Amino acid sequence: MRYAACLEYDGRGFCGFQAQPSGCSVQDALEHALAAIAGAPVRIAAAGRTDAGVHATAQLVHFDTEATRPDTAWVRGTNAHLPAGASVLWARAVAPDFHARFAARARRYTYLLLDRPTRPGLDAGRVGWYHRPLDVEAMAQAARCLVGTHDFSAFRAAECQAKTPVKTLLALDVRRVGALVRLDFHATAFLHHMVRNIVGALVYVGALRQPVQWVESLLAGRDRTRAAPTFAPDGLYFTGAEYDASSGLPATTRDIVLTA
Repeated sequence: MRYAACLEYDGRGFCGFQAQPSGCSVQDALEHALAAIAGAPVRIAAAGRTDAGVHATAQLVHFDTEATRPDTAWVRGTNAHLPAGASVLWARAVAPDFHARFAARARRYTYLLLDRPTRPGLDAGRVGWYHRPLDVEAMAQAARCLVGTHDFSAFRAAECQAKTPVKTLLALDVRRVGALVRLDFHATAFLHHMVRNIVGALVYVGALRQPVQWVESLLAGRDRTRAAPTFAPDGLYFTGAEYDASSGLPATTRDIVLTA
């Protein structure tokens, strides 16, 4: 039987989502916990892979098992075997052809950024940080050129394994929320480090190190070496993937609410 499950995790306690030989990833921890409930090895597939230090409020996975267990066992039982920084929110039987990655129509990320002279203390690791106030309106204006279908090579990590750099960014909202600058990304799919590289470029604009038009020139130039450095993973949250209603799943996206 195939199950879908949704989990949240604090990325600081893991070396990323994807399985590693050292067993330090979210995938390693979740597969170990699920196997303890299934009584047999379990392999999972996820809607998205997050880097070390990146968090998730609603990461979707699916797995196959011959074990017959109530849904509550896949939630409470699995959580009993997970480290404190990760928790399964729900689990549900799904159609045999459901795939957490390939069935996703779109994905969402949020980046939370604190712009003040002193680094974060209470929210260290949970928000990004820039040491000077940022011009959020300039950042929002620069972000508008990125919405749509484009070649995002200028914002692509060198080790990215995507078949094409052409992606469709459905929306990019930049605004101030209390003491934080919040950036919400909505796309059909993302390249490796795409969000953090875009954040880095927009911070350059917000800090008045580059003009608003610079981001558009980066996009057109398709040259990663001309862009800003990859921004820190600390404030990045994978907030879920979207699926057709016919999948019958509970909520598969979940907003991040945090004020500094």
